[in-house]
Amino acid sequence: MQRVNLFPLSHDLGDLHSSTWAEACKQGRRQHGARSLLISKRRRKKRSWACCFYLCQRWVENCRRADLEDKTPDQLNKHYRLCAKHFETSMICRSSPYRTVLRDNAVPTIFDLTSHLNNPHSRHRKRIKELSEDEIRTLKQQKIEEAFEREQATQELNESNERNPVSEEGGEEQEEEAVPLTLEERENKDYLKSLFEILILMGKQNIPLDGHNVVELPEGIFTSDNFQALLEYRINAGDEVLRKRFEMTAVNLEYCSKTQQKQMLEICESCVREETLREVRDSHFFSIVTDEVVDIAGEEHLPVLVRFVDDSHNLREEFIGFLPYEADPEILAVKFHTTITEKWGLNMEYCRGQAYIVSSGFASKMKVVATRVLEKYPQAVYTLCSSCALNVWLAKSVPVVGVSIALGTIEEVCCLFNQSPQLLVELDNMISVLFENNKEKGNELKEICRSQWTGRHDTFEVLVDLMQALVLCLDAVSSDSSVRWNNFIVGRAFVLSSALTDFDFIVTVVILKNVLSFTRAFGKNLQGQTSDVFFAAGSLTAVLHSLNEVMENIEVYHEFWFEEATNLATKLDVQIKLPGKFRRAHQGNLDSEVTSENYYKEILSVPTVEHIIQELKDIFSEQHLKALKCLSLVPSVMGQLKFNTSEEHHADMYKNDLPNPDTLSAELHCWRIKWKHRGKDIELPATIYEALHLPDIKFFPNVYALLKVLSILPVMKVENEKYEIGRKRLKAYLKNTLTEQRSSNLALLNINFDIKHDLDLMVDTYIKLYPGKVEFQEDFIPSNNSEVTEDA
Repeated sequence: MQRVNLFPLSHDLGDLHSSTWAEACKQGRRQHGARSLLISKRRRKKRSWACCFYLCQRWVENCRRADLEDKTPDQLNKHYRLCAKHFETSMICRSSPYRTVLRDNAVPTIFDLTSHLNNPHSRHRKRIKELSEDEIRTLKQQKIEEAFEREQATQELNESNERNPVSEEGGEEQEEEAVPLTLEERENKDYLKSLFEILILMGKQNIPLDGHNVVELPEGIFTSDNFQALLEYRINAGDEVLRKRFEMTAVNLEYCSKTQQKQMLEICESCVREETLREVRDSHFFSIVTDEVVDIAGEEHLPVLVRFVDDSHNLREEFIGFLPYEADPEILAVKFHTTITEKWGLNMEYCRGQAYIVSSGFASKMKVVATRVLEKYPQAVYTLCSSCALNVWLAKSVPVVGVSIALGTIEEVCCLFNQSPQLLVELDNMISVLFENNKEKGNELKEICRSQWTGRHDTFEVLVDLMQALVLCLDAVSSDSSVRWNNFIVGRAFVLSSALTDFDFIVTVVILKNVLSFTRAFGKNLQGQTSDVFFAAGSLTAVLHSLNEVMENIEVYHEFWFEEATNLATKLDVQIKLPGKFRRAHQGNLDSEVTSENYYKEILSVPTVEHIIQELKDIFSEQHLKALKCLSLVPSVMGQLKFNTSEEHHADMYKNDLPNPDTLSAELHCWRIKWKHRGKDIELPATIYEALHLPDIKFFPNVYALLKVLSILPVMKVENEKYEIGRKRLKAYLKNTLTEQRSSNLALLNINFDIKHDLDLMVDTYIKLYPGKVEFQEDFIPSNNSEVTEDA
């Protein structure tokens, strides 16, 4: 229990835990003597003890301790302390963690006078003096008067300071005195707060602003939008602020215009985002990740997420907003940088990684964005994102139209079967028939079909194995004349069956399967444990060597790939021919030497292999590989290397990020010795997450800083899934919300529904940005639901 010295603030009492009243008095006497050297020692002693006696007597009376009334001040000094919890916080001044003093006018006012009744150990104590109702009323009135006097004195002091401003050495301006609000201003703030509460509720519950579409309603029937309906409901539920605001308003007058709603939503979005960005700034270092371009109310937007390590040493990935997408990559790069730095207030000098997950066709534009960011901030390493398989990432980045079309078809097939459990049952039956002689393989494929198999490392291998079953299943559904399937499923089955049996699709999938087989194991290791990522970085050279060998012998490899494609086409009864678009473009001038095999070699195989080689070099730059080599700091990796590591040679790129770079070498040596000579029962931490949560990690400040920077690289997976909720909530919002009802503002509130929000801050921000009075809109809207009757 914290104690306070029974002395006013004007006396510095030293250490509150060790000083006694007598020592305090001595020190008080010394300080009195320092202030007035002309006062005699005897007079100072009398004055100090008189002050002490008066305070002791006053405090004993306020404590209602009748058993202490006969004690002398000397006895109280030596044997008693008064607990700090009996004083208001404003009465206590803490100049340091070890120093607590009371203000001159401090009076104990907080007491629990009934707890002793339930305490069996208090039966032998003297009874507390019971006060009459009049005495209690007198004490309360005295406390109120003293509080009023203190407030008046403070106000007079502030007015005096305002009239006579004194600038300190720092030249800081005096804070403006808070002007009390008028009744009208207070009512206006309460009204705005109610509106903000409704908007936040709509965002968290994913309620669109607009209500029924006008086309949906019969002629002559009108209804309010969702915002106005909730506002009316709140008035009817007893919100006096809103009732007073609207009770004298015309029936069909709009409560809150679309423009005002948009302004308030932007403020809500900004305040909620700022809560996350404040944590990012406190962490200093971060990485930027974008997801696939999405449609928000008819406009393309780019979802932006940020990675950082919070105060609890947890790696988090949080959604911070949407960025309008631009067709021109240079304009997109400028707006991307401007939004992050100027609008959101992040310092890109602390950005240590960037990754862009994009749909096929957008990859080349985002590559321009990455290049421009790297030019300005060389330490913002361009990397792969851990949430996307390397082979899927590479396939989406291939600049071939046929590949983009094939990837879109695959996504649609997977989506259709996931939407209908009956379709999955039909597909299971077809797999059982086709794999009757290999039931183990059949069961494996059935299990895969019930997952998001389009994001796997072996997506194209799975698709080739499933091709026949998919085509037969879709054909059966599209030709079924019964009422078993609805028109939508029948129509989609027919379209997708035709797309799967196009030879252009078949040859594209087969070539992608074979080319990406060289990177499958490498990509799988990148999504594995920390040690897998470390050793994968060392195997990149071998992967590139294999792909370069394929490129040098592309004719031989393409011949085998094309033969596999023709065999699959024959099994599906698909005609082997040149694409119809190519034949139509060269009608009458088609060279007889142009065969399907040569055509797909030049159009598909060669550009695909060349692009994948270059993309691997771009993603795994020299800087990125040096960063991954620093993963040998993780003790489990260190143990696999027999503690023979040299991280300091790879950590040069992060030298300016270290608190004590001059001691890095010595600190790394101590770090290795610590784990090399550990106890037999101590396991080596296997991940960065485990290393960051070591109780003694702060004793290795440079190692701690390096591990934090390495963990935020987008290529590193988030070890604890509960801190990767930003992306999951984003996917859920997009899945559960119709395109025309999506809102970038409401989306942020919905995805970050657990982030605290400050309504007062939102109201003050709105008043500051839009200082004009909040008035009713002059627009007349025909709404028969907006009337608020007196008895509502």
